[in-house]
Amino acid sequence: MSTNDNNHLSEIGLLRIKEVLKIIPVGKSTWWDGVKKGRFPQPIKIGLRSTAWRSKDIKSLVEGFKKGGLNNDSL
Repeated sequence: MSTNDNNHLSEIGLLRIKEVLKIIPVGKSTWWDGVKKGRFPQPIKIGLRSTAWRSKDIKSLVEGFKKGGLNNDSL
């Protein structure tokens, strides 16, 4: 997760899981487990089988990692 990744995140917009995983260095299963357990933001439904995350939620998550660090306890 680089500083540039967070700088380009707009406060407005949605990110699909592929875009989120480019920013947050975890695998898909780990991401969904974190969502289920409340460690990562909840998605919003954008269709019958499509989900996305608010850019501002992902940006806040990245900022939190910067303050507290990303470690196995936060995954």
